[in-house]
Amino acid sequence: MTRPGAFLKRFLPHSLLGRSLLIIVTPLILLQVVIALVFYERHWDTITRHRAGSLAGEIAMVIDLMRTMPGPENEAWILEMARHKMGIRATVRKGEILPNTSPTPRAGTLDRMLAHALAERVRRPFAIDTRSFGREVEINIQLPDGVLQVFAPRKRLFSSTTYIFVMWMTGTSLILFAVATMFMRNQVRPIRRLAAAADSFGKGRDVPDFKPSGATEVRQAAAAFLLMRERIKRQIVQRTEMLAGVSHDLRTPLTRMKLQHAMLGDSPEVAELKSDVAEMDKMLDEYLAFAQGEGTEKPVPIDVSALLDQIVSEAQREGKEIEFQAESDMTLTVRPNAFKRCVTNLVRNATLYGDHVSVRAGRRDDAIEITIDDDGPGIPEDQREEVFRPFYRLDPSRNPDTGGVGLGLAIARDVAHSHGGDIVLGDSPRGGLRVQLRLPV
Repeated sequence: MTRPGAFLKRFLPHSLLGRSLLIIVTPLILLQVVIALVFYERHWDTITRHRAGSLAGEIAMVIDLMRTMPGPENEAWILEMARHKMGIRATVRKGEILPNTSPTPRAGTLDRMLAHALAERVRRPFAIDTRSFGREVEINIQLPDGVLQVFAPRKRLFSSTTYIFVMWMTGTSLILFAVATMFMRNQVRPIRRLAAAADSFGKGRDVPDFKPSGATEVRQAAAAFLLMRERIKRQIVQRTEMLAGVSHDLRTPLTRMKLQHAMLGDSPEVAELKSDVAEMDKMLDEYLAFAQGEGTEKPVPIDVSALLDQIVSEAQREGKEIEFQAESDMTLTVRPNAFKRCVTNLVRNATLYGDHVSVRAGRRDDAIEITIDDDGPGIPEDQREEVFRPFYRLDPSRNPDTGGVGLGLAIARDVAHSHGGDIVLGDSPRGGLRVQLRLPV
């Protein structure tokens, strides 16, 4: 069963700007609703009651004058004065009688107020028609000798302050909403810049022009991000320099050992020792390849298709059978040497363990995906994460004579992570291993 809170979240805005505006707009709308209710219940009723009472009083005065000053001439003079001085047109239809049943007026505020005022001041049978005439209201009142028909302007009963009030309230609200939107957009912009800077840094790209801005809390978060970035960059440089220094320092004793081996002659013990030294030499080569440019290389935009074509061509020149397919116009900001080393390691592993290899690359949503399939023995599912550990090697069933030291996949994933991407292993349709390298654009 879906909780009410989870149901409402689907309709609420997800961005900070949208939620901030919702916090501002909701009280504003509630305030306007309350004000409108108060206005209609008090102001509108009061104004309409006074206007209806005034019109009913004028009609009652006309009837009283006609009763106290009888005669055709006086009646004509009274009706003429009512038209000129009061703005109402009145005529007397002699001998007519109002029907016993008349159409019931709609229960609107204007009808109720006018009916109440006529009943209170005229105190004669009457009929009201507020809808048949656009700008006038018809009132028929029963007199002893006929029916007094009165036409009064609708504006005598209707107050234009209602529309003015609504227009001012709506206009002011729109202006306040526009000002609030501009203000909140300026407050959210530094947060978006901070998020973009963090995302770019996570993809291995530097953000040299980023500066803290905005509110105090946003500036504190930006300053903490800059401090964290410097610490991470310093740690990467220190690790790279240490790794390069250790690898370089080991070259000297390793070279002396090679010279000593050459002078010892040939024997099974010396051959084993030479094999160990050769393996150590390969380890140092892997170390130096990993350290080269890791801390100092700058990210630049490159054509992924062209780089992949170069890597595949180099492997094909070595006699490897590789199918290559890539989409055009795929530009990615990466560290070129590190990225080439990453893809080269993956292609080399595929050609080492498989006879037929395919390399495909294309854009998938907001990332570039490189897929490498081979028809080799593959990797057991329970070891697909273990192979990314440094110096981890599979059992002899996966070609023990390759000479690898277990750093190829570790280096490849480390490069992918430094660019904000990842490497995932799976089953290939060719029957071997599928390697998917995904890097965000």
